[in-house]
Amino acid sequence: MTSRHVAVWIDHHEARVFYVAPGAFDESTIRASNRHVHRHPNGPDGPKAHPDDAHRFFHEVTKALEGAAEVLVVGPSTAKLQFIRYAQEHAQAVARAIVGIETVDHPTDPQLVAYARQYFRAADRMH
Repeated sequence: MTSRHVAVWIDHHEARVFYVAPGAFDESTIRASNRHVHRHPNGPDGPKAHPDDAHRFFHEVTKALEGAAEVLVVGPSTAKLQFIRYAQEHAQAVARAIVGIETVDHPTDPQLVAYARQYFRAADRMH
């Protein structure tokens, strides 16, 4: 489903994409890959993920956002900023559609949809 307004809640493990319309919404979940085993971690507490894992994850998220006119990116951690940097480098059309970045912890689906509707309603009034 494509929609004018799309909200994505993202952390380092998953992205929940919400296609928000006035009377309904559709949601999809994209999970980050945890299958790659890094053979040479930096010490016992060093990173275990391969850098390509994040690129594959962010690529899948940008594919889900293609065609959206406005995108709100929310999440609890730095993943949202890393995703935006990825989009600016690799998916400029998606990066141009990003109209907001907000720190949001772990809302339920209805809470996130209500938040997105309120955000987009306010943004639309400003145009």
